[in-house]
Parts: sequence; structure tokens; C-alpha cells
Amino acid sequence: MSEHGSGAGTGPDAQSTGPAGTPVPPAGQQFTWAPPHQPTTPQPAAPQAPTPPYYPGYGGHPLPPMETPPPPSSSTAGAPRRGGRLRIGIAGLVAGALIGGGAGAGVATLVDDSSAPAATSASAQNVVIQNPENATTATAAAAKAAPSVVTIYVASSTTSASGSGVVLTDDGYVVTNNHVVADAGSDGSVQVRIADGTLYDATVVGTDPSSDLAVVKLDGASGLTPATFADSDKVQVGDVAVAIGAPLGLSNTVTDGIISATDRAVQTGSGQDDATVIDALQTDAAINPGNSGGALVNAAGEIIGINSAIATVASGASGSQSQSGNIGVGFAIPSNTVKRIANEIIDTGKATRAFLGVSAQTAADDQNREVGTGAEIVKVESGSAAADAGLEEGDVITAVGDRPVTTSTELTAAVRSYAPGDKVKLTVRRDGQTDTTEVTLGSTS
Repeated sequence: MSEHGSGAGTGPDAQSTGPAGTPVPPAGQQFTWAPPHQPTTPQPAAPQAPTPPYYPGYGGHPLPPMETPPPPSSSTAGAPRRGGRLRIGIAGLVAGALIGGGAGAGVATLVDDSSAPAATSASAQNVVIQNPENATTATAAAAKAAPSVVTIYVASSTTSASGSGVVLTDDGYVVTNNHVVADAGSDGSVQVRIADGTLYDATVVGTDPSSDLAVVKLDGASGLTPATFADSDKVQVGDVAVAIGAPLGLSNTVTDGIISATDRAVQTGSGQDDATVIDALQTDAAINPGNSGGALVNAAGEIIGINSAIATVASGASGSQSQSGNIGVGFAIPSNTVKRIANEIIDTGKATRAFLGVSAQTAADDQNREVGTGAEIVKVESGSAAADAGLEEGDVITAVGDRPVTTSTELTAAVRSYAPGDKVKLTVRRDGQTDTTEVTLGSTS
């Protein structure tokens, strides 16, 4: 299977126009990719028995109108609901994802509400170790991290949805995915339910679509439990991974698995103009619609990533695809990237990213087969880091530091794993000869 883009990308490195090197699916199937959040236009809801009202999820699971939000749990009854208004004016990010290759490949849709299980409780439940002698690693990790994970409800005039988030500060700063809050638009509202069931109004502090991160601030919050962040550079394949979030709106759901890959280049969005490329941690811990923005933690309960995207397998005739949920391939934004970008958003309202200054396409081999042999430069921006390092059109970048590069999407992800101003060694093939050069990465917002 090959994927083709719509042309060379522009930006800090490149958007793909060649193959991703993705695995070939079984006959009659094709791989498609979708983040675990895809708001849809609300549909008339069937009569619901549960009281109080419940948000059953998103990604095809419509939510009740936000004019009548779910009341606090009984433990917080009588507490005033925090006031506030939304301050956001951003374009929506297409909620689809593809891995590695062409910027023009198709996007996936999530299962519709006909297959959604009915839920019976709006309140989150704290994870408590009842029997320490028999507790597992996942039990301990969840007990540590769950109080710092929240459920986020978003509504606008045309859509309503929910996702997850992670508490950054005790006074109410929360990090989540950009695509969780993007569809609120300028006329929408955001509310956040913390682990003890208390519901807050919230405002969007800032977003960074290129990394799929955003920060919201809970109005009037205090005494929250900030998450502890680990060094994601130390994460290894095989490490324990525990995902905590609100799949299908089910708050404080815990799943576990391992880290199945690191430095995984993942591109979301349907084209180069709305493409988000992340340098992801890959996990087989079950991640489903609603986990977006939630926590991926290590055995110590420390945040190693923010869950952002899942892979699904589509089958059926063209134009009539059937989608599944979790298939054991999920992706999280590494914690080091999350901390840097979230802190910038809190401090300045926006974020920066490393900038190389080339447009590139995936290079073919000597027989012009689209197998991916590096990222071929098709344009170098004047005055950029690439220009200062002497890179030229036709050069093929095959590694960033010690990390091999076979596609232009991998180049994008590798560059974005660094911070502006970092020095990095590039391995470059020119006229059949391979050499290395050092560049000092620029900055763009």
C-alpha cells in the first residue's frame, strides 16, 4: 500500500508526499487513522433514565445541551458552580489521523452512537487501593495519577463533545489536546469535571494545533492535585504504560499495557494545511474515543505522555467503511514536549516550536520505487537554520542526530522533538556522498 500527498509541504521541515512505510493490511482491509476525539453534530437523544444527566461521550456519541450541565455529585451538592466565559477564536483541526506518509490520505470516522453502551453515573470515582498486598503495578499507578485526570465537556451552537485532561497546577491550569477544545469555536463553552466530581466552568488559555496541545483554566479552582511529570526521554520499549481518561465519557477509566514504540512519527489531519505531526510514544494500552488529552503514566504514576490519537482498521467496499475502536495501537505526546509547550502557553498564551526551514518530500530509491530512503529537500527558506547550515535543494536528510529518517513526516517529527535553539547533527546525502552537518534550530509559533 502506498500513500501519496498533495505536494511538498512547507514549515519547519516537511509534510510527506511519499510512502510512509506502513504495514500492508490483509486483503480486503485498509489501515486508516483517527484520533480518539471526533465531535459530531448532536442528534436527538433517546429518553434517558439516569439521574443526574450524563454525558455519554463523543466521536459520534452526541451530548446533551450544555445549557443544563450535569450537577455536582452528592459529595459536592450545594457547592456553587464556578462562573466564567470562553475566550477562544481558533480554526477547528480535522479530527482524523494517518501515520507517516501522504498528507492527502483519507481520514477515519469513529463508531456511531448506535453501538455506544448506556452509562449510569456522571460522577467520577477515585481510584483507591483497598488491598495493598494484592495491588498490581497498574493499581498503584492509577491511585497516584487518577486524582490529576479530569473530564472536559465542550459545546458550541453546532456540536457538543467531551475529552480528558491533566491537572498542571493546584489553581486550575489543565493541559489537553487542541482537538478536544477546538470545536468550541468563538461561541462555545468549556466545562471541566475533576476527579471528585466537582464541575467547573473553564476558559481556553491558548492552543498549539501543530502539536495538538491546549491549556484551559478552571474558573475559581483551588486545591487541585497537580500531576507529576516524568522524563519522557528515558521511556523505553516494554515499559509499563497505564492510560487514564474518559473513553466514551466514562470518567476515570484505567487501562494498562506497555510502551510498544518510541519516536513514532504520527501525522494527523487530512492535508498539509491542517496537518499536525507529533513525535509520539506508541502504546497498546486501550485508548478509545474520549481518552484524548488524558494521561499516559508509568509504573510510578508519573505522566509520560498525553494521549492524542489511535489507529483503527477499516474494512468494506469503497465509500462504505466500518470502523472499530481500540485495536492496540495508540499514540501519546511525550511529556517533555507537553511540559515545554504547556508552560509557554501559560506564560505567553502561545507556543513555539523548532524550525529547520525546508520543504521536503519522501525520497525514492535508485529505481524510483517509493520505499522511503530519506527526506528530499525541495526548497530551502532564505535565512533559515537550513540555509545557514548550507543545505540545498536535492539534498536528502537521512538522520537527525542518532535517529534515522526515511520519510518527510519522520523529519518533521524528529525536528519537533527538539526545542528552538537546540543544536542538532543532520546526516545528509548529496550527489551519492553522505556527510554530516550541525544546525542550530530556529523558532516559529
